[in-house]
Amino acid sequence: MSLNLMGRSLVTLADYSSTEILALLKFSADLKAQKKAGHYNKHLANKNIALIFEKPSTRTRCAFVVAAYDEGAHPEYLGKNDIQIGKKETIADTARVLGRMFDGIQFRGFAHRTVEELAAHAGVPVWNGLTDRYHPTQVLADYLTVQEEFGDLNNLVFAYTGDGRNNMANSLMVIAAKLGIDFRIVTPKSLQPDPEILKMCSEFASQSGAKITVTDDVAKGVKDARVIYTDVWASMGEEDMISDRIALLKPYRVDAEMFAKTGRADSIFLHCLPAFHNHETELAKKFPDICEVTDEVFSGTRSRVFDQAENRMHTIKAVMVATINPPDHQA
Repeated sequence: MSLNLMGRSLVTLADYSSTEILALLKFSADLKAQKKAGHYNKHLANKNIALIFEKPSTRTRCAFVVAAYDEGAHPEYLGKNDIQIGKKETIADTARVLGRMFDGIQFRGFAHRTVEELAAHAGVPVWNGLTDRYHPTQVLADYLTVQEEFGDLNNLVFAYTGDGRNNMANSLMVIAAKLGIDFRIVTPKSLQPDPEILKMCSEFASQSGAKITVTDDVAKGVKDARVIYTDVWASMGEEDMISDRIALLKPYRVDAEMFAKTGRADSIFLHCLPAFHNHETELAKKFPDICEVTDEVFSGTRSRVFDQAENRMHTIKAVMVATINPPDHQA
């Protein structure tokens, strides 16, 4: 990798240049190819990684753990009941302590200011595994998946449909604005993006040539789209909003009819998971209309959701190695 990010945190991809983002994607692809070939370079041998989880996760936890072990590091899981962060000890003090013991810290939780404060005080790289504002490690995996599908990110029309204010909409828009992509958020007027984030992305787009569109018109939003992406309609901690969100977002459910509106035969479906696509989960049995995507699409030939899930591991590995011990800076 010609570019190193040694010592850098990943709080949001807004802090990274397009060159750095593309370098991370290339490095992710290289590390993925090495793993597939059975080659493990152990870039992180004798390193220790702290994994702080306020919010539980299947993909984020497993991706960080496997990526760390693949590269020779020891990952230590710290659940919300394992440490005193924000309860009996300040975030800054926790950061200072963990930074003395670990070589990198992952945080997955609620308030974005928590990961910002950890990064400000830890003295080691801090990676955002998800906050209420951004989910940068997920969108790196998303765009790696798109790159694998189409060969590059040129002439890409990318439509995100659903809740236009959540961390996924924000993060997808940031990276699209950085990389010059035609990006649409298709959402009801009441769920349009935070004006501050939209303004920032518009400024990035003016430099990269990206197009950022926010619309409540499904046909307009998905026309010519090579990617349709959605997320659950109510995030963790928003379960009391489910009924209202169903009523608001039902017209934005991803189905075969929506794909027909793209006018393309090669469009693919992406989702960060977990997804409601059938009635085999407790919440879906309680709220039968909760599905943001039909099972026909989710389980069909257009779906690349499990490629995305695997790619979490490869992109997270690239982030950890690039920020702790990039190949061109190893002893």
